[in-house]
Amino acid sequence: MSGVFSPTRAKIKERTLRTDKWWLQPLVTFGVLFSFIIYATFRAFENAYYFTEPLISPFYSPCLSEACVAGSTIAGFTPVSAQVLNFALSPALIILIFPLGFRMTCYYYRKAYYRSFWLSPPACAVAEPHEKYTGETRPPLIFQNAHRWFFYAGLVFNVFLTYDAIISFKNPEGQWGHASVGSLVLLISSTLLWFYSLSCHTCRHTVGGRLKHFSKHPVRYKLWTWVSILNHKHQQFAWYSLAAVAFADIYVREVATGAWTNFYFF
Repeated sequence: MSGVFSPTRAKIKERTLRTDKWWLQPLVTFGVLFSFIIYATFRAFENAYYFTEPLISPFYSPCLSEACVAGSTIAGFTPVSAQVLNFALSPALIILIFPLGFRMTCYYYRKAYYRSFWLSPPACAVAEPHEKYTGETRPPLIFQNAHRWFFYAGLVFNVFLTYDAIISFKNPEGQWGHASVGSLVLLISSTLLWFYSLSCHTCRHTVGGRLKHFSKHPVRYKLWTWVSILNHKHQQFAWYSLAAVAFADIYVREVATGAWTNFYFF
């Protein structure tokens, strides 16, 4: 036995002495994350309504299959044969592996879903129901150590989504210099994803870690100080970017179905 079940710990019958609504935060976290999982799964299998010139859903970008909707690929580049997707796999099921892997292994999200889904622990000073804790030293949680590799992959996808935001400043006829509601939605989404990535603990370590003397690396030190400032807001950026990318997909879907009109400012 370990933790709150250790024989050396005080024995009290109450689960916690906290008098506030400590259960509210894990409950809200569970509701939001579970709702996102359901929606993302639905959209991944829907395999439709993800492109309407010049907008593409972040769930389906970059679309690299011959089965992609015409115009949704980057310069017509399709390295994945349509035959690969003939058994109902949509491009999103391949793409979402990487951004979801980045979020699932994220240090902040680990805390969030460990507490809200596994109650380990549900809140500070609240006993968890598990009798033992092995940490992230054995499968499946040992694979959380792949976080840095998902971080690098996430940066690549951020580049693609930034490209999508830039080309969205065209009208359906392909003329540049036309801002629309959709272009702003994609721009905000991609920007918040960059802030989420750059505020990541792994990014901070990548930029300034393993250095013995900052004075000998002034450029990396300056970058480290900037990333450290963003790192204080990593939790907020995690939620803002999640909401932004979900709304970007919803917006593109509704425009693609004809339910919403993508209004242009000029």
